[in-house]
Parts: sequence; C-alpha cells; structure tokens
Amino acid sequence: MPRPDRDQPATIDVAIDRIVGDGKGIGFVDGKTVFVARTAPGDVVRARITRRQRTTLHGVPEAILTPSPLRIDPACPYYDRCGGCDLMHLDYDNQLATKVGIIADSLRRIARLDPVPPIPIRPSPREWGYRSRVEWALDVPRGVVGYFAAGSREIVDVEHCPIATEGINALLTTLRDDVAAGIVPQQAREYRAVATETGSALEPTGSRRSGIVQQALHGEVYRFSAECFFQANIPVTEVLLADLLAIADGARDAPGIAIDLYCGVGLFTIPLARRFPRVVGVESFRPAAGFARENAAAAGLRKVRIVNAPVERWVTQDQSPLGRVALLVFDPPRTGAGAATISGILRLRPAHIAAVSCDPATFARDLRGLLDGGYALESIVAYDMFPQTHHVEILAHLRQT
Repeated sequence: MPRPDRDQPATIDVAIDRIVGDGKGIGFVDGKTVFVARTAPGDVVRARITRRQRTTLHGVPEAILTPSPLRIDPACPYYDRCGGCDLMHLDYDNQLATKVGIIADSLRRIARLDPVPPIPIRPSPREWGYRSRVEWALDVPRGVVGYFAAGSREIVDVEHCPIATEGINALLTTLRDDVAAGIVPQQAREYRAVATETGSALEPTGSRRSGIVQQALHGEVYRFSAECFFQANIPVTEVLLADLLAIADGARDAPGIAIDLYCGVGLFTIPLARRFPRVVGVESFRPAAGFARENAAAAGLRKVRIVNAPVERWVTQDQSPLGRVALLVFDPPRTGAGAATISGILRLRPAHIAAVSCDPATFARDLRGLLDGGYALESIVAYDMFPQTHHVEILAHLRQT
C-alpha cells in the first residue's frame, strides 16, 4: 500500500507572513500552516518539506523566489551552513522588531493577553563580537572545529566567529591549533570556552576540574567555573540587572525578604542582599550553588542563604518559617518554571515578582499561571541578549492584587 504522503509535493511555494516562536517564518497554503526556517516577512520561497503533520508543514528554503525588501546579505561566510545565527539576513532594527513580534505572539496565543501591552526592547551595545561563552563541536580525526549545521549533527568548520568576543576567538584559534598538533584526544566531541576581562577557560565539556574565571558586573565580582551558567552578553546583562534592581528598589516598600529561584552563581542574589533584610537563593546545580555561597561570602554578605535543591521540590515544601516575601525573582532554564513551581510561588505570596525568561513561549505559559493566581502585570521589557539570532531575554514585573 502506498504511503499516505507519497502523493504530496516534496516542495511548496509559500509567502512568508511573519516570524514566530523559534525564529521560523510562517505562511499559509491550501489550508495548511507552513513553517520555513531562515526566512523574512515578505519572502516568497520554495520550501523543501522536512516534516508533515495533519495541518502543518515544516520546511527549509530551497530557493528564494521573491526576496523580501527586509533581506540583507548575511555578514558571515558560514551563515548558509551554520545552525546558529538564524536572523542574520535581517538588519538590526528588523531583528529587534522581529523579537518583539515573537514575544507579542506568545503573549496573545499562550498567555491570552488582549490587548498585548507595549514591549520595549533594549538593544545590544554590540551587534557583533559580544558572546563571551560558547561550546564547540569537534571531529578531531578530520581536524574539524565549529558548530553544528542547522537541523543536523554535521559540524561546520569555523575559523572565526563574528558574534564571539576577541577572547573567545583567540580560544578558538588555540583549540584549532591544538587539534592540528594532535594535543586534543581523538575521542573529544565538545569543548566549552569562557573569556572574561580577567581570565579564560578552555576545556572539554564534562571536565572533572572545570576552570574558574571571574566577571565584574554592576559593581559586584562573580567567581564561577566554566561548567556553570552565566550570561554570555555582559553589556546587555548589565542593563537587565539594572532594570531588575529598579524593581527590587520599588519592592522594598513591602515588608519581607527576597527569594531568588534558579539563582545560579548569585547574579541577582548578591545585589538583592544589599537591599533586603534577608535573601534565600535556590539552585539545583551543586557547583553553581557553591559559587553563590562563595560570592556572597566574598562580598561580606552574611544575610544570604543558598539552598542546593531542585526549585520545583523546594517551593512545594512548607516554607512558612520564611515569613513574608517582598520580592521573588525567578530565572528558569528554557523549559520554564512549570506548573508545580508556579503553584509553589503562589503559595509563598510574594508582594512583587520579577520573572526573567529566555523563551517567549514558556514565559507566556508561566505568566498565565501567575495572572490566574492573583497577580497583575506591571511591565514587560525585552533584551537583545543574542543579536543575529531569534533568541531574546524577557523581564516582567508582577504585583500582588
């Protein structure tokens, strides 16, 4: 019996309406929704279909039949193959507008906000050369170092990355030289690199002894190992942190402590401890929690308690001994906080919430839970943490009603 999709065309011509969630263009043909990667609003493309669902098709551009007036020539020789910078074919102003549109679309569809509030976006001071931490894929026998191609495990060999800082590109050169010299083990598959103004680390992922670096930020100094998460665009992180601390300063009118969920190495915890009578940070990754304690101690802050536990487990326990909570900050991974954590946050009843996210869809889902739980949305701000890509950071301020 023939396969049900055998009579379906392998390619389809579609006009791209706008860019949505994961950076793909969306169009509509014969009652089907078509998602095509690396397109621009106004493009008419011939897309090769890579995945079919009942009413949805997913594809990649095989030919640009009519280019959008928004298109520009990507300023990277690896753009057509590398899986990283999927908005490089748009100029910077249109990248920013696209990211605001992605957030607004998620707020409308998932958070069910109508109307969607204004969403200002803070641009990156550097459109290029901003990324201070990366991971590279390796094929040592072939002498290949770079990034995975879009939608595959093929490694694109990269000699210089235009979105990385000079320090990171210096480490890339070092790694390529080491591979060529036979210093890197043949079985090595991935390396990570971090470069700050005061030091750097270059090591295999999963290294037992991860290199330690430090980063000065907003008047504080943070020590952390390369295996710990830390924001990669330091100038934009400065702006994000300043905005979050402005929310914290306003929350000081409410009685109580501050809580920092998914606190990492203490990026928010440390400055919050200078503003509130007590701060509790919760972090599941043991090395990061250890650095958070060290950073608080080095800053001379005694009113900080760092809990090494999964956030969703900690918030579901009885936290009544904490007393009142003036401000709760949460900055989860891309998967978002989730229903259990949102329920736990609601039980804590903080007067103010600062919600940080790197994913518009999961952010909108978590936001809907907080709104249903009795909170009012005061503001939403976007931050262009990753120029040339569809990724965007979000900060929302909510107040208890």
